[in-house]
Amino acid sequence: MIDDYDPKNTTREDYRAMWASLYRLEIKLVEKCGECPHNAGDTFHYENPYKRPEGVCVALLQVLDNYTWRAIMGFPSWNEKDRNVYRIHCPDATGTIWEMRRVSKG
Repeated sequence: MIDDYDPKNTTREDYRAMWASLYRLEIKLVEKCGECPHNAGDTFHYENPYKRPEGVCVALLQVLDNYTWRAIMGFPSWNEKDRNVYRIHCPDATGTIWEMRRVSKG
């Protein structure tokens, strides 16, 4: 639906359908480098780019916000092993490494 988006002829129903078709985002802690209340394997979901998951530290969310729309829209990441996965370090120098990927709503 987004691929054939025509802003001049989009109805309110079209807009709602596009919004409903967006993927969810999954963030998962994959490496713990220092002190953090989270542990490897902890997983959280964004229902949409504006609804942040609860229980995630504000500093990490600030970094993740830079990539939510890119990941939702399927823009390839810099991760050479899997362009669908963003590997993101929390802002603490001894923090954690997270993977962000889009997942279906079902």
